[in-house]
Amino acid sequence: MRSSNPVFSRRGFSRDNGYAGFNTAPQAGGAAVGTQGNPYAQPQAGNPYAQNPYAQQDLQQGAPPQAPATGRMTIDDVVLRTGSTLGVLIVTAALAWALLPIDDANIGRSYGIGIGAALIGMVLAFVQSFKRKASPALILTYAAFEGVFLGVLSNIVDNRIADGAAMQAVIGTMAVFAGVLVAYKAGWIRVNRRFYGFVMAAALGFVLLMMVNLLFAVFGGGDGLGFRSGPLGVVFGVVGILLGACFLALDFKQVEDGIAYGAPREEAWLAAFGLTMTLVWIYMEFLRIIAILNSSD
Repeated sequence: MRSSNPVFSRRGFSRDNGYAGFNTAPQAGGAAVGTQGNPYAQPQAGNPYAQNPYAQQDLQQGAPPQAPATGRMTIDDVVLRTGSTLGVLIVTAALAWALLPIDDANIGRSYGIGIGAALIGMVLAFVQSFKRKASPALILTYAAFEGVFLGVLSNIVDNRIADGAAMQAVIGTMAVFAGVLVAYKAGWIRVNRRFYGFVMAAALGFVLLMMVNLLFAVFGGGDGLGFRSGPLGVVFGVVGILLGACFLALDFKQVEDGIAYGAPREEAWLAAFGLTMTLVWIYMEFLRIIAILNSSD
């Protein structure tokens, strides 16, 4: 299934066409497998691979499938690939900030380049989203173009609207990431089917509302319905950050399940892709709120 991302773009570590980790079918002895279940427990009758999508059938007749012993994804793989993806994004953002001037004579050209990079990044993200396997080159190229866009936009906001806005947005994003990680590991956030359904429904409504606002702005002029400016814009920005935090929890759950199921090592690139997109979402919302608050001064 595709989930765990503000643009509904990433294939999760799922099983049996459902959300990973939340199979409640009874097992031998009447126990149900939930978030605390054993992903390598005895498979369901009639579907020996329902428990683990990466399992390999044992050659001995009647033996349950086992996860592959080698080439599994580990947390180190996820950290390394996420660091690589974010590193490419940060480097290209820094280059765009330094090399694309935003003075009165050049801001139009630089902003145009940034928007073009954002559109290319969006196309690459959707291409990766519909691929069955992760493409490291595609993911890193997406990160590069996304970095150009963020570099230009951050430079404009930082130098023309709110001094220090970019650093404030970075700090805010890091704080949300750390807070959600702590809350998830401590068990304060329980990621289950109900949580997943609520987050996806809320995100869909949020995106559709923003699209309607954009259409009104394009064809009606001004700020559209006002959802991205003024006090209402701040409220929707906070909602966007909260949604991003929920998607981080879904990302953490999918990574945890992928490791538990013995997902192939290349799946770590999908984890890096999803985490990067979620962090970009949160950063953009922080930057937007800071710009709105300073524009109203």
